[in-house]
Amino acid sequence: MAVSTDDIKRLRHETGAGVMDCKEALVEAEGDLQEAIAVLRKKGIEVAAKREAKAAAEGIVQAYVHAGERIGVLVEVNCETDFVARTDEFRDFVKNVAMQIAAMQPRWVSPDDVPEEALARERQILTEQAETEGKPDHIVEQMVEGRLGKFYAQNCLLHQPYIRDDSMTIGDLLNDLLAATGERIIIRRFVRYQVGEELD
Repeated sequence: MAVSTDDIKRLRHETGAGVMDCKEALVEAEGDLQEAIAVLRKKGIEVAAKREAKAAAEGIVQAYVHAGERIGVLVEVNCETDFVARTDEFRDFVKNVAMQIAAMQPRWVSPDDVPEEALARERQILTEQAETEGKPDHIVEQMVEGRLGKFYAQNCLLHQPYIRDDSMTIGDLLNDLLAATGERIIIRRFVRYQVGEELD
């Protein structure tokens, strides 16, 4: 199938992908722009997954201080190359992540970061809640797993609904960036300060 130069330009503008990648995606999608974006996104995520072994040692540390100067955030996001770290897309992503942390107060980056004792404590609380509702054991287990999903959505940055578009999570936002860059990108760590908060 022939693909027009204008369509390639539009797709490049939408995704930031290379000319040949855009052309191949449009051919695969039979000229459908939205389908081609989905094809590129899938390939980008696949490329990023193949790069898991690559070191993500470049990146930036973003500081964000919320209006009123009562909340401050430092977040480190890493990528593979300095080239990607300097792009507007990468920097906008990191800034949005810092704002997310300020607004939504996540405790960890992902469920993998939740300490075992915190997870065990939450499981126990959720199990006791479900048992008081008089449900059978197999239903209790399902309820606990479902409610753990809500726990992750509240406390784990990657599972939180994005403050600018709650139809997607921060994990979805990260996947979009992975698709656009083809690089391994990691939200490494963050710290959030709030005036007057109690210290652990």
